[in-house]
Amino acid sequence: MESVMEVYGIVQLILLVLTALATAYFLFFALSGLFYRDKKLKPAAVYRKFAVLIPAYKEDRVILEAAANALEQDYPKDRFDVVVIADSFNSETLQILATMPLKTIEVRFEQSTKTKALNLAMSLLPEDYDIALVLDADNLMQADFLQKINRAFEDKILAVQGHRMAKNSNTRLAVLDAVSEEINNHLFRRGHCAVGLSAGLIGSGMAFDYAFFKKMMLEVKAIGGFDKEIELRMLREGSKIEYLEDACVLDEKVQNSAAFSVQRRRWLSAQFYYFGLAAGPALRELFTKGNLDFFFKALQFIQPPRVLLLGLVLVESVLFLLLNSHLALPAAFNIAWLSVLGSCLLAFVFAVPGKFYNKQTAGALLYLPKGMFLMLMSLLKIKGANKTFLHTPHGASDTAKK
Repeated sequence: MESVMEVYGIVQLILLVLTALATAYFLFFALSGLFYRDKKLKPAAVYRKFAVLIPAYKEDRVILEAAANALEQDYPKDRFDVVVIADSFNSETLQILATMPLKTIEVRFEQSTKTKALNLAMSLLPEDYDIALVLDADNLMQADFLQKINRAFEDKILAVQGHRMAKNSNTRLAVLDAVSEEINNHLFRRGHCAVGLSAGLIGSGMAFDYAFFKKMMLEVKAIGGFDKEIELRMLREGSKIEYLEDACVLDEKVQNSAAFSVQRRRWLSAQFYYFGLAAGPALRELFTKGNLDFFFKALQFIQPPRVLLLGLVLVESVLFLLLNSHLALPAAFNIAWLSVLGSCLLAFVFAVPGKFYNKQTAGALLYLPKGMFLMLMSLLKIKGANKTFLHTPHGASDTAKK
């Protein structure tokens, strides 16, 4: 019996330490994010020329709205081009795009990826652009987005991530996805920047020095998670990624379980794949060059998704509190589990913006257990997902409160 209790104690201690470390990481950046302040933008000395790149795969439902929105920017019309990279579009959509004052580049690959689409497009475009802005086919920019990005580049930066936020809240899952987006903004953009680290990229609403981006993308080979490969390359080289919270772009949130599962499977696969690539080099860079930015980026990739962390902490805490009480173990274990649980809940309170504390979010919380289950299933199915292009369709008309 003593040996069984020893094993139980060791297992509990290991789980407690691992869970506490993940929670501490979450809490640290949740607290840090409270102290973030957008940099004061300098007045624009020049109007830099933008290539607004919209790689899109079978996005006939949403591309016309996104393209029309991009053309309506409050920015000199001769200083930006909207470039739709149309992969496998319907002929009807292509005909409408041809009537709009934008550039359409038709592409078709045996295995489609954003990396291939962007590289092909930039190989065909002229070299006179100053900034490359990457959007998703469902993204809608606020009218002053280019103005603010242009002003941010007055500081001679190489990259800046805009504030991507939800444009729809028509299902409970969409609301939860919107909350998740803002938690990640708080942690990996506000929190990181507040302590001097680079902002995390999201894959859209991000802008780069054009020459730098074009050259770097030629070396990127990602099938999924191309933004993560860009991050790792930049941070390893010591380049900084800025964040501009006041420059907003709206992004469609997933509306049903199937889309959620595909999207999360793709994200999780890329996350763990790039952790495997970066872990060793990040440790070497930390000890040989003091590269904290690269190290914390690799560390971010091994963190469990926040919704899974919450579920894990809740289940572990309740389970071990009950078992420890039944087995009459020392109170120290119970105090530790209560501390981890309290810290996790506090981190969520800090990381969720105040605008989400409303009846709609409260109703969406009823969907949280299913969201946790879907995330867990996505985690269990990530094997090989990073080697396959997984497309998440946009513009679904599913408005049921699922």
